[in-house]
Amino acid sequence: MTDKPQIVLGSRNLKKSGEIKDLLAPHGIDVISVAEVADLAEVVEDGASFAENAAKKAREPALELSRWVLAEDSGLMVDALEGRPGIYSARYAGENASDQENNDKLLMELADVPPARRSAGYVCSIALSDPEGQIRLTAEASCRGQIIDSPRGSNGFGYDPLFMVPEYHRTFGELDAVVKQRLSHRARAFARFIPRLVALFRGDC
Repeated sequence: MTDKPQIVLGSRNLKKSGEIKDLLAPHGIDVISVAEVADLAEVVEDGASFAENAAKKAREPALELSRWVLAEDSGLMVDALEGRPGIYSARYAGENASDQENNDKLLMELADVPPARRSAGYVCSIALSDPEGQIRLTAEASCRGQIIDSPRGSNGFGYDPLFMVPEYHRTFGELDAVVKQRLSHRARAFARFIPRLVALFRGDC
């Protein structure tokens, strides 16, 4: 790549933006949040899947800004809850719910579920839109784990303090950021996404 490409990230979540910036920085791709570009309207996440929401969150800002926009939609799917909270993960306890409120609701719903039946998976879906609003790349991946009965660790965000990775016997809230960047649903999705992204920009530049 002769020029350093820049992508607008369709997210105002600072912790999520930080994770994605760290994942793309080694590949010479600059990432800025939509919050740094313009005062855009919030995208209504009314898709029926993570993939649909990711595509919408990429396409709408791309058309408004006439820039490349990368977006992702992710969440937690708990088997005993028939996949809930799923696409409603960020607002499980209501619109503008805090992480604590969402975690509290999840624990309440799992109060009578034994540990052996608390299996769950984090899912991450990524979409990249070109400045004309065409979705050029997509990727999706997941990470399996188990929901514990009380939060552990202060790292990460969302349901991370409740999501235990069996191989490490630690939650995402306890794991070092470097380890999480190898194991998480987001890291796995970007591992699939980044080589194609680099190839795309190498061809465009």
